[in-house]
Amino acid sequence: MTSQLNVDTIVDKAGSGGSNVKMANTSTYVSDGGNVTQNTVQGLAKIWCNADQTGTVRDSLNISGITDEGTGDVTFTFSNATSNDDYSLTGSCRRAATTTEGFVFQIHTLATGSCRARHMYIGQQLYDHDHMCMNIHGDLA
Repeated sequence: MTSQLNVDTIVDKAGSGGSNVKMANTSTYVSDGGNVTQNTVQGLAKIWCNADQTGTVRDSLNISGITDEGTGDVTFTFSNATSNDDYSLTGSCRRAATTTEGFVFQIHTLATGSCRARHMYIGQQLYDHDHMCMNIHGDLA
């Protein structure tokens, strides 16, 4: 027999308005169009970071630190490892000064506990950019 719970608000026992909701890794949601379901946990970014080349992390999720490997070369270290190195990493970089040149964020190494990336001007040398942003979708260990 299945059951359904309909509520407007979930709060903690103290009634302070906060809540801790634990979802199973098999939880699903209905698509915007209502025709398909997707796995909720699979759709979440597991790791993301906004940092600069000097090691200053502006904000992040699941990042324990970054290491400057040299000009335009950085390693992001994860707080919690991924289950394998087959995750999807997307990154970007930006220079604060106005320029018409394009930038490249290049994946160098993927590992379960870290990833290494390089960033440069298109067709030129590696460069220390003011903003490096990355996010990872995949499975945590």
